[in-house]
Amino acid sequence: MSVTLPGPTLGVVGGGQLGRMLAEAASPLGVDVVVLDPTPDCPAARVADQIEGELDDPDAVRELAERADVLTFEIETADPDLLADVRAETGTPVHPDPETLAVTGDKLREKEMLAGAEIPVPRFVPADSPAAAETAVDRFGGTMLKAREGGYDGRGNEPVTEIDDAEHTLETVGGDAVAEELLDFDRELAAIGVRGADEETRVFPVTETIHREEILRGTVSPPRVDDETRERAREVVEQVLAELDGRGVFGVELFDVDGEILVNEIAPRPHNSGHWTIEGAATSQFEQHVRAVLGWPLGPVDRVAPTASANVLGDVAEPEEATLSGVDAVLAEPDASLHWYGKREARPLRKMGHLTVTDPGAADATDALTTAESLRDRLTFTE
Repeated sequence: MSVTLPGPTLGVVGGGQLGRMLAEAASPLGVDVVVLDPTPDCPAARVADQIEGELDDPDAVRELAERADVLTFEIETADPDLLADVRAETGTPVHPDPETLAVTGDKLREKEMLAGAEIPVPRFVPADSPAAAETAVDRFGGTMLKAREGGYDGRGNEPVTEIDDAEHTLETVGGDAVAEELLDFDRELAAIGVRGADEETRVFPVTETIHREEILRGTVSPPRVDDETRERAREVVEQVLAELDGRGVFGVELFDVDGEILVNEIAPRPHNSGHWTIEGAATSQFEQHVRAVLGWPLGPVDRVAPTASANVLGDVAEPEEATLSGVDAVLAEPDASLHWYGKREARPLRKMGHLTVTDPGAADATDALTTAESLRDRLTFTE
């Protein structure tokens, strides 16, 4: 393996906050980034070149491939069939593999793949009709209906505890879903796995994730679990990596149920649960993804300090121009870092940014989490 600088150009399907942070990580490595996104002046456009176009536009994806040495994606609504076709036409590699995107983009296929590999998951059944959804509610004593495709940030996921509500809820999520057992879990965990050249894999330290209304609000690393549970979670992520094709980072969401680890979902891209790695790990998930998809040596994944993160969500009743106040409090905290995503419009519960707090020398991230949540609560959106 030989690395020469300036490096190659990385093409990214999607230009949201993940594309922006990928470009920020790529720049010091001498890697140029061009993104494809339909939003004029998208968040990544401030730090990368942008092709303005729809993600499923064959001509736009082909142009991206022709300008890049390697393609990747930061959003799961990218079209895996189109990416495979463009790869065949242009010869531009795509990582992770489009087939991996096809599997993880369909929650039923994803669960079937995991179960077939004997990786622990919640009990599940297909739910493509009201009768199937009703049967799942009865069988599991309550179910989480998940749209097979297109769900994210809590969208497309709806719990059902009463049989009479199953038909309406199925319609709400789109009529074609996977019904999972509604779990009484102790906590949610996650870890970022990475595969590089020559099938080398590494797993970032396991992290505890904090959700409300199905939306990730923050992370705690190290997680508040015993060492045995933490090690079991890491082992499960290693099992998941063995089933996925292509290079890159993969966010793996997990449930901890009385020490038993079950896989919730997989994202074949950088993931919100790994944002803490920018300040809290020796190599961020974003730099790691750049290294991996280019086939460059991977960086170390060690945690450098207990770290907590808090997401900054659109605290508005209606969409409005994004203006954030209270930033001075974050900047005045020596161990806090703010990441603003550059979105022009704040919407209810839209991810607008995040902040991290490290606590060097501490045994855990309890105080860091308290500080992170306090600083987040001092941030306000103004008209």
